[in-house]
Amino acid sequence: MTPRAKVGAIGTLDVMAEPIPAVSDVADARLLTWLRKRDEPAYRAKQIRRHATRGTEQGFAELTDLPKSLRDALAAAFRWMSVEPVGEEASADGETRKALLRLRDGHHIETVLMPHHGARNAVCVSTQAGCPMACAFCATGEMGLVRDLSSGEIVDQVRHWQRELAVRGERVSHVVYMGMGEPLHNYEATLASARALIDPEGFGISPRRVTISTCGVVPKIDALASEGLPVNLAVSLHAPDDRTRGAIMPINRKWGVDEVLAASARYTKRTRRRVTFEYVMLAGVNDSDAMARELATKIARHGRTADAHVNLIPYNPGPGGFRRPSAERMERFASLLHDGGIAATLRISKGQDIAAGCGQLKVAEGKAAV
Repeated sequence: MTPRAKVGAIGTLDVMAEPIPAVSDVADARLLTWLRKRDEPAYRAKQIRRHATRGTEQGFAELTDLPKSLRDALAAAFRWMSVEPVGEEASADGETRKALLRLRDGHHIETVLMPHHGARNAVCVSTQAGCPMACAFCATGEMGLVRDLSSGEIVDQVRHWQRELAVRGERVSHVVYMGMGEPLHNYEATLASARALIDPEGFGISPRRVTISTCGVVPKIDALASEGLPVNLAVSLHAPDDRTRGAIMPINRKWGVDEVLAASARYTKRTRRRVTFEYVMLAGVNDSDAMARELATKIARHGRTADAHVNLIPYNPGPGGFRRPSAERMERFASLLHDGGIAATLRISKGQDIAAGCGQLKVAEGKAAV
């Protein structure tokens, strides 16, 4: 097994700790140093990054605008990708696809491509192998935390899909940090990967099309607000009161509903970006009329109603023995939020048949074996 490399302050791997690092895990400064030692001009770094994010090449050998000697040296010093596809499933909806990716140490993660009628191609990325948050309705939480991903391993999930989309002349247009893991629990790598994705000289994805989600890690919500990173924030709320939320989300015992809502309001005030509250609908647990009214009241109490949006997510089959409410019950819940001045959308579930829906990503132990 390859020894685990140390993750640096900006989420990139220390080249000295990893014998053959992926190019996506090498900081620009280190790549420039490597090039200078070989008397290569600095602009080669931008060329290499451009090829890596364009997604049309399969490896260094295909970077034909670089000298062959440099291509050979790059192939000897770095890996082209930090993840290796080992399986893929396509949903019956004709759009959603899920990939199983092998990491450098033999562990696995899942990532999902969600096209929307040709108008956009959204990628759902994982930030950890497994997840430490143990939300009662989420399959990933049953794994526990295996390890954090590096920034390159996060970025390379997008590169994986970008390479497939490039074949048909398309690109990744949106990225959501809603796969396996808690993004703000792996803060530095999440931040570094987001910066790489919105870099105009890299992927060039609009910050308005990048969404980072969190279960409600309050100190990191405040930290993210100060980063000057104009991305969207999605906060997993799932209940308006501490008793209910604490029963399904252990993190609520550390930061309660009011603390999470207050941090979300601070984020909006500082960034001027609206926060989306994710709300998985669990029949008989968090879908009552009283809870809808309480949710609207609490959101309004912590900030302007125009600054919040509730994304209602029908429960997907998974752990906990929960059930999905009826369509009528979910529509009623959304209507009560609207009556309280809160914008709400009932999300259309996709990819359930391949366990690619919200809360369904999970790698079986056999797949994760080294």
